[in-house]
Amino acid sequence: MEVKPDNSIDLHGEMCPINFVKTKLALESMESGQVLEVFIDDGDPMRNVPRSIKEEGHQIIDVKKIGEGYRLLIRKA
Repeated sequence: MEVKPDNSIDLHGEMCPINFVKTKLALESMESGQVLEVFIDDGDPMRNVPRSIKEEGHQIIDVKKIGEGYRLLIRKA
């Protein structure tokens, strides 16, 4: 079943740690259980953002490679 995100942000071209900061800010404005869709680049963003999100207690429910980047679906804790 496809999960429909409640909010979406495109962080292609953003450098670490700005992409994590923007992801965290987007999650802060959402309700617990809502899903955030995040588009990030491969490399450092893909290595660091998912790890940092999990450390914050949120759940990554889907990762999909799209072109040169990725789409993450994150369920807010």
